[in-house]
Amino acid sequence: MTELRIRAVDDDASICDWQYVHNLIIPGDVLSLDDVRARTGRNRMEAAYLGGVLAGCTTVRPPTGDNGATATVIARVLPQYRRRGFGTRLHERALGQARALDAQVIETVVLASNPDGLRFAERHGFVELERYLLREGDTVPWIDLRLA
Repeated sequence: MTELRIRAVDDDASICDWQYVHNLIIPGDVLSLDDVRARTGRNRMEAAYLGGVLAGCTTVRPPTGDNGATATVIARVLPQYRRRGFGTRLHERALGQARALDAQVIETVVLASNPDGLRFAERHGFVELERYLLREGDTVPWIDLRLA
């Protein structure tokens, strides 16, 4: 099996790659390159490659909240690379990063139109907290989940 290589999103090429994965999987919340650049300043973001080909990405939002202890982890895998264990590897890596940032509570967010992502989160111990629409006029809810 070809090795999965994971690297920080820290240059124009990796920013474009992370953006591509995000916009493909979350078409209702398309991000510009400037949006992604801004996120790299506040989040830990990585892109994953299989044999030099983009396969997915991660985001770790550092701990925040009233107690400063809740981090959000997101792992995204392109459809053609799913069900090969890559999502689990990315997820475990993101969890480790969140815990290294002293997160006491771990959450994730999934778009309701992504049943694979919702099943993945539930299989990895997340339970649904709430569903909501991000903007007026949206029709597909976001689902916040917390690691039990």
